[in-house]
Amino acid sequence: MTEWYPLRPELADVLRDGGLDPAVVEEVIRRALDEDLALGPDVTTAATVPAGARATGDVVPRSPGVLAGVPVAAAVFGLVGGDDVDVALHAADGMAARTNAPVLTVEGPTRALLTAERTALNLVGHLSGVATVTRRWVDAVAGTGAAIRDTRKTIPGLRVLEKYAVRCGGGANHRLALGDAALVKDNHVAAAGGITAAVEAVRAAAPDVPLEVECDTLDQVREAIAAGVELVLLDNFPLADTRTAVELVRGTGVRLEASGGLSLERAAEVAATGVDYLAVGALTHSAPVLDLGFDLRG
Repeated sequence: MTEWYPLRPELADVLRDGGLDPAVVEEVIRRALDEDLALGPDVTTAATVPAGARATGDVVPRSPGVLAGVPVAAAVFGLVGGDDVDVALHAADGMAARTNAPVLTVEGPTRALLTAERTALNLVGHLSGVATVTRRWVDAVAGTGAAIRDTRKTIPGLRVLEKYAVRCGGGANHRLALGDAALVKDNHVAAAGGITAAVEAVRAAAPDVPLEVECDTLDQVREAIAAGVELVLLDNFPLADTRTAVELVRGTGVRLEASGGLSLERAAEVAATGVDYLAVGALTHSAPVLDLGFDLRG
């Protein structure tokens, strides 16, 4: 296993300021780098780049979008090259990516820069893609009062970073894992013997955990409200039923989240019904990468 340098303190501070745990980010990067060198060293770079050569390179967007993961990319170069690599951040996460305008410049041993290149681009490209898609959904529901939320439909091992990217795009996070909130779905209802029974079981086991119930019909919404839930997920509800559900919870303090069958084209009309959230799995499971490249200066 290759020995990588530790995460630079100044980059750890940037990540922490963005709400990320530096230790988690470092673990993700180390796994990615180990994957790249699992079968041996970078033979192409070692063969073509003289030992001791130094270079300066820029991470550059090839298309417009929203940035996420720029300090993560910088951290990749630091883990490979250590203090021998200088990094300069030119843009903050959440900012607009401008075509051909560098967001990150690194200077150091050429071999280290080229070894780190693909891992850095994979991470910043994917995270910026998530942020870009999220911003499109956020813009689509602007003025309605509804927020765009992510789901747990994330790439294994990247959830923390993907949910961070959603925030960079202006979205909100749903639960991070299975223990920070309860979501009673149809299989739980079937196992417990009904919505009321499922809610009572969760309340008894975890009284302080936020509780949401997935409903397929208006009758289930009524039962969930009567059971005292805090949040109801409307699964694949037609617009007319969504509006009725909004009326049912009016004055109760129960919030509504629309999910299933959503599209960017329909987002505004669903949000206009008065729901509090739109849950969009596509933010993370279907976001195309934002195209960024790494260019060594001549």
